[in-house]
Amino acid sequence: MTLAEMQFVLPELRIASAEIFVLAMTCLILIVDLFVKDKRRTLVYVLTQLTLVGAAATTMAVSTGDISYTFSNMFVSDSMGDTLKLMVYLSVFAVLLYSRTYVLDRPQMAKGEFYVLSLFATLGMMVMVSANHFLTVYIGIELLSLSLYAMVGMNRDSIPSTEASMKYFVLGALASGLLLYGMSMVYGATGTLEISTLSAGLLEGQGNGIILAFGLVFLVSGIAFKLGVVPFHMWIPDVYHGAPTAVTLFIASAPKLAAFAVVIRVLVNGLIVASHDWQIMLLVLSVLSMAVGNFAAVAQTNIKRMLAYSAISHMGFMLLGMATGVIGRDAQFVVNAYSSSMFYVVTYVLSSLGAFGTILLLSRAGFEAEEISDFSGLNKRNSWYAAIMMMMMFSMAGIPFFVGFFAKFSVLQAVVVAGHLWLALAAVFFSLVGAYYYLRVVKVMYFDPPADNTPIKAPGEVKLLMSANGLAVALIGISPNALMILCATSLNDSISFFR
Repeated sequence: MTLAEMQFVLPELRIASAEIFVLAMTCLILIVDLFVKDKRRTLVYVLTQLTLVGAAATTMAVSTGDISYTFSNMFVSDSMGDTLKLMVYLSVFAVLLYSRTYVLDRPQMAKGEFYVLSLFATLGMMVMVSANHFLTVYIGIELLSLSLYAMVGMNRDSIPSTEASMKYFVLGALASGLLLYGMSMVYGATGTLEISTLSAGLLEGQGNGIILAFGLVFLVSGIAFKLGVVPFHMWIPDVYHGAPTAVTLFIASAPKLAAFAVVIRVLVNGLIVASHDWQIMLLVLSVLSMAVGNFAAVAQTNIKRMLAYSAISHMGFMLLGMATGVIGRDAQFVVNAYSSSMFYVVTYVLSSLGAFGTILLLSRAGFEAEEISDFSGLNKRNSWYAAIMMMMMFSMAGIPFFVGFFAKFSVLQAVVVAGHLWLALAAVFFSLVGAYYYLRVVKVMYFDPPADNTPIKAPGEVKLLMSANGLAVALIGISPNALMILCATSLNDSISFFR
């Protein structure tokens, strides 16, 4: 081997500068926390929020709209990745802002570890969004998952919290094993782990079809666990219920965006040739998730468990768009199908932030607002917060003219155009079932007498964010075009099949 062949090619670090910045700041915050004597951890909190703002600024500064690779093509930067990363930053920023008072009221959580783990989880999501290699996908998923396992069990004095953390860890390890086994089979069938190369090789007819099909089953199973869809949903209700509400809010928001990115990277950019196989699997997962999620949510009296089953049904609905973006049709149709799923997951995260933010608002020291009955008479206690929660419930139920309605409509439109009318009718039926338990929360807030007349207190920044969140759900619902175009444009520029 000559000296020229042995030379190490330096990666273009500029492309991954946002990830490098977040990692550096997380390590710095970890060290700073050792010397902070303030029990409120104000400095750590401020540095964490500034890290997210800095990451957003860095992402926008280096974004060119072009597709760029680095680290031996294991990391990709493109429009979809940049868009989803900005949404992840915004979601985590909102989660930490909503959670601030809740965390301060609970000494076991008012520690620097909560903020450090949040940033490590954010870094994992960033890696997932920009992964162009199966190993990068796995590293991102594990960095996110390990951070969440620790966050779920932060309240060590709580038996449900510890149990939820252990259950999440065990099932998460099983899902990681499925994912790795699927990746190994894909590697055995194709000889590569690089997603873009995998796609090109399969389009040329390379690879062992039988081994690839088996590998695909394991891959879809592992991804389905991370999305929390049936039959890999067992951890969702227990983790949502057992985790501290601030951590539940985190799990219910930003990770959904990263999981969507992995679906696009792995199944669409990497395994588009096998789309017929994985689309059938996603259709089955989707229908089962909508059925089990909605019917199970009806029986819940705990609002966190209700929203957990609701999340299962919503992820099932999101998969409808992914399962109907068939190849062989007009390219614009494929983009519309996938962009409808992206629009759906973005709007779901927006609604979920507001819903769990309201739950956090009603929780106080020594009291967890976890039962639906805890929302009784909220309109009499504070009509504005009741109106915001009503907007979130209406949006999740798909009632016009809130943003959730247009999200469901865009997905159903893609399903009908694909020729699956029966599937669209089934989705509408399950949505009607879901409307019952959302409207039940509204009924309790407006028509039941207050169970507690304690004043609802919140810092000014939380009131501002809560109001902005509610207005966003309403205003984007009135004019959804800008967000829809953003989703379609970023996907169109990033899906390798169209290049």
